[in-house]
Amino acid sequence: MPFIELPIVWVVLLDAVAWTFFHLAISFWTVRISFNWFVRHERLFHTFRFERQGDLWQQFFRVKRWKQLIPDGTMFIKNGYNKQSLHGNDLSSLDEFIIESRRAELTHWLSIIPAALFFLWNPLWASWLNVAYAVLFNGPIIIAQRYNRPRLERLVARKRNKPQAESFIR
Repeated sequence: MPFIELPIVWVVLLDAVAWTFFHLAISFWTVRISFNWFVRHERLFHTFRFERQGDLWQQFFRVKRWKQLIPDGTMFIKNGYNKQSLHGNDLSSLDEFIIESRRAELTHWLSIIPAALFFLWNPLWASWLNVAYAVLFNGPIIIAQRYNRPRLERLVARKRNKPQAESFIR
């Protein structure tokens, strides 16, 4: 039984407005988190052994088939970082992409949390639909970040360990 009882039309309208608010508010907040915070807290985004450097996500979800279909958040947040493609192949561009993938993952984990609030005004069945929406909307984006980031981190590690070409200018 919801805490607040509303006619179903109002419930649907309130759900739509609430999700829009939560998605935008969380996105606007996370885009303001400093680059350094994501560097200092990289352990929060650690790739677990069971993920097999992202291969688990490809094996079970075929990420390569659909990840390019995910719209980038810069459609709504203009000062965000577009992750549709790499901005360069140099170490600094790759490091920035990795940080922004952490930001995207955090944003979408946080965007699932408000689903609990929908139990306040939705009938039980609709509350669970909102939980399903939160997971189904945010889950693929989290999976795409968990798939891409280890691949980029391996590339960065290879580039850092590669000896610099010596100059033969005499």
